[in-house]
Amino acid sequence: MIYKFDFLIIGSGVAGMSYALKVANSGKGKVALVCKTTLDETNTAKAQGGIASVTNLKVDNFDKHIEDTMIAGDFISDRKAVEQVVRNAPEAINDLLQWGVNFDKQEDGSFDLHREGGHSEFRILHHADDTGYEIQRGLMAAVKANKNITILENHYAVEIITQHHLGIEVTRKTPGIECYGAYILNPDTQKIDTFLSRVTLMATGGSGAVYATTSNPNVATGDGIAMVYRAKGTVKDMEFVQFHPTVLYNPAETHPAFLITEALRGYGGILRLPNGEEFMQKYDKRLSLAPRDIVARAIDREMKIHGINHVCLDVTHKDAEETKKHFPHIYAKCLSIGIDITKQFIPVCPSAHYMCGGIKVDLNGESSIKRLYAVGECSCTGLHGGNRLASNSLIEAVVYAKSAADHAIKTIDYYTYNTQVPEWNDEGTMSNEEKVLIAQDEREVGQIMSNYVGIVRSDLRLHRAWKRLDLLYEETEELFKRVKPTRDICELRNMINVGYLITRQAIERKESRGLHYTIDYPKHAYDRK
Repeated sequence: MIYKFDFLIIGSGVAGMSYALKVANSGKGKVALVCKTTLDETNTAKAQGGIASVTNLKVDNFDKHIEDTMIAGDFISDRKAVEQVVRNAPEAINDLLQWGVNFDKQEDGSFDLHREGGHSEFRILHHADDTGYEIQRGLMAAVKANKNITILENHYAVEIITQHHLGIEVTRKTPGIECYGAYILNPDTQKIDTFLSRVTLMATGGSGAVYATTSNPNVATGDGIAMVYRAKGTVKDMEFVQFHPTVLYNPAETHPAFLITEALRGYGGILRLPNGEEFMQKYDKRLSLAPRDIVARAIDREMKIHGINHVCLDVTHKDAEETKKHFPHIYAKCLSIGIDITKQFIPVCPSAHYMCGGIKVDLNGESSIKRLYAVGECSCTGLHGGNRLASNSLIEAVVYAKSAADHAIKTIDYYTYNTQVPEWNDEGTMSNEEKVLIAQDEREVGQIMSNYVGIVRSDLRLHRAWKRLDLLYEETEELFKRVKPTRDICELRNMINVGYLITRQAIERKESRGLHYTIDYPKHAYDRK
């Protein structure tokens, strides 16, 4: 089947839905919002801590937020992107409020602000300890109420459509590559339909599932990044994978691991060894509130030194009722596995959490491929640089969704549907035996990435990962060419592509910078102060 939508949006997190709401009422045409599972299964919904914006002008200002972001990003961040996000953040917060999102407030009506690692002031808006879920809830209600948006759940995007599908050779040096839509797997027919569009937005979220342990949902397989890379689009800064320092250590849960928000450390939580000894004073003067790359490496080192599987986060010195009030979901989750956080330490360890790199975009959110935008975690705006500052991701998504929507609304009339695009050739079948191979290969990708391309890297480990991923790539591409595409094999292809990009760009960076730390090119070791 062939479908036509003026705006095609692939991904349903805060980025995709914010963009959808902006373009839906523009009068420029029909909008399709495509999500590969249900509307609510996103990285956005898993975000606990909050969303960063300067709101308390008595003590805070844009310059402080900009500087905090630049410092956390190890000064690799694009300052223009940083300024765009920080200065437009208050307007983005107002958009969220208008769409029905709620944030906690104090008795005087002002926002109840938290402070997180790397921030010099209290500027994190939140909704208890489930801010991402609240944002997702509010946006879903607004999207469902908008009659101009067609929601397509359980539809899986296989490839974006470019001149390549018209029989034209496309390389990374080809000028003027254009996106004409996407090939999308229909869950009802199990056939791949052709979705033509005048403008396409990639908002597919993160890539955490390429690691064996991650705070991301299982859907975070880097689909958008892989699709754009295969289409010869520019992908940048993939070596900067952020490992959240503190997920709940629970061997029974690895995908997704339960996040222990950074706000708990902003609240006064102290990192300790299981014997109660503090250790962050050895690594950074900001102690437990140092930026995530420093804290994650410190924890990783302490675990290796002492031969332990986790360290601990201590909030037992805080008022018990206040802890329960501010962090009800964390309290309930820990209690479910026998830990009362008001009386006992929380066992924590680092876990793959956020991709700072991705599809390279300009200040309008437009990729190197014309008519194709990327917003949210799958994009690389330049905001995060070498390391994302806590709670900057959700606000980046809303700000850039508006920039991309504004630009698309202005330019969409220049584009028409390309009706020369052929339908997908879906010959081939999938056997049960092959599905077993796919599941095994997915596990192997996770093991390769966690063991060789983790928090601390080396040339030896990276080249070993590259060789193993190359073998998996060859095997998987051979299989993909002779079978009918299904979601599992497409996700495996994407995971291998993303793993390869992380590894290759890590090899190319001959220094330790931000989240990329290699023992072959150490910089300041662990004592950047």
